[in-house]
Amino acid sequence: MQSSGTMVSRLPDLAELEQRLSGKLISPDDDGYDEARKVWNGSIDRRPLFIARCSGTADVMAAVGFARDNGLLVAVRGGGHNVAGNAVCDGGMVIDLSGLKGIWIDPATRTARVQPGVTWGEFDREAQAFGLATPGGLVSMTGVAGFTLGGGIGWLSRKYGAASDNLLSVDVVTAEGRHLRASESENEDLFWGVRGGGGNFGIATSFEFQLHQVGPEVLGGMMFYSAEHAHQLLRIQRDHLASAPDELFSASVLKLAPPAPFLPAQVHGTSIVILGVCWVGEHEEGLEFLSPLSDMGEPLANLVAMRPYTQLQSMLDAGWLPGFQNYWKAQYLSGLPDDAIETVLSKAAEITSPLSDLKVFPIGGAFGRLGEEDSAMSHRSAPWVININSRWVDPHESGRHMQWTRELWSAVRPFSTGGVYVNFLGDEGEDRVREAYGPAKYERLVALKNKYDPTNLFRLNQNIKPTFSAR
Repeated sequence: MQSSGTMVSRLPDLAELEQRLSGKLISPDDDGYDEARKVWNGSIDRRPLFIARCSGTADVMAAVGFARDNGLLVAVRGGGHNVAGNAVCDGGMVIDLSGLKGIWIDPATRTARVQPGVTWGEFDREAQAFGLATPGGLVSMTGVAGFTLGGGIGWLSRKYGAASDNLLSVDVVTAEGRHLRASESENEDLFWGVRGGGGNFGIATSFEFQLHQVGPEVLGGMMFYSAEHAHQLLRIQRDHLASAPDELFSASVLKLAPPAPFLPAQVHGTSIVILGVCWVGEHEEGLEFLSPLSDMGEPLANLVAMRPYTQLQSMLDAGWLPGFQNYWKAQYLSGLPDDAIETVLSKAAEITSPLSDLKVFPIGGAFGRLGEEDSAMSHRSAPWVININSRWVDPHESGRHMQWTRELWSAVRPFSTGGVYVNFLGDEGEDRVREAYGPAKYERLVALKNKYDPTNLFRLNQNIKPTFSAR
């Protein structure tokens, strides 16, 4: 069991909170407790004292006040999809926002306001009714809240930037229990911080996004090749696809072939490379930019086609179902020279689980053009990301799968910028959080933490420790 925090010395009087709470209070003796404490990462097994399932902002304010007054460890749950498992804690209080599912789309202004329990699949279903979208996750099950607060890189990020770049305003409940709205004209410092600074400064209870005309059909999907083509594919991605117009997002995935019906039976369980693409421009122009792939011959399977954006958003869902053991490590890369490609491929050949993979993808585009100081999200100039995702079933096998992940991460470290995307961080410590922002920006975030959460009430996150914290 992974632990987070310690038990309080005395049990709080829950009757007080029950009287103030419109939503449901779930304790260990209640039916549904074990289900309510589960998060996406099956490696996380924590037992909170109770779970406050909020029905609205007033419940969030009441729960924050109760936790603060009783010295409780606090975990905040939105979609519960983050690999670090910070949405649940041992011996403390979970403020559960997963039932807050409101979505309001204004097609005239191309804006959306959503509550923090919404997933990207739910968001996109509503927005795409009007042919609109904003950059979301690579799978539909990801929660809007945590993804956006951590920055948010997805299929549309080269065209429209990160999810957080498209925020117009955020409603936040602070550690004092105050409700604030943060935008370019209100509480501007807080607005700067929540766009990439995670849940360090309060609990976001609603998000207002700028929407863009997308689809409803885009050119997207996946091409599957045997591992012998991996070197050539990565070079084509580096030399051609990475410099394509902003309309193209591409990601290479190295893994063992799943027993999928569209793949030949003889390749099941063997090493393959997958190219995932999303093109949000004209169909024929997109096909032209993908044409260098024809040099590699026929793929094992070609699932790239004009398809609804909502379908593209959910294509990867089956491989990322909840409940499995997970351990991730990631970093930004300064480039993808041949030496880096050789290193990645040699370690990928040693993959230890049929559920694991590693992803390499270029960013840039609109994401890279936003100023480094415009928001808390950092490393805008980094051209590449590598994300190593170990997944397995049996907890007793954890050691070898985690070792493979660490060894691959260390092997590519010489090609790293030193930075990392916040949403790909696990439980990696304060030094790695500093690297996620860089020294100057980290100190600016500390000053913001000192202002809005000086006692570090909200510390189950990629934590930015305040100067004054006694915790």
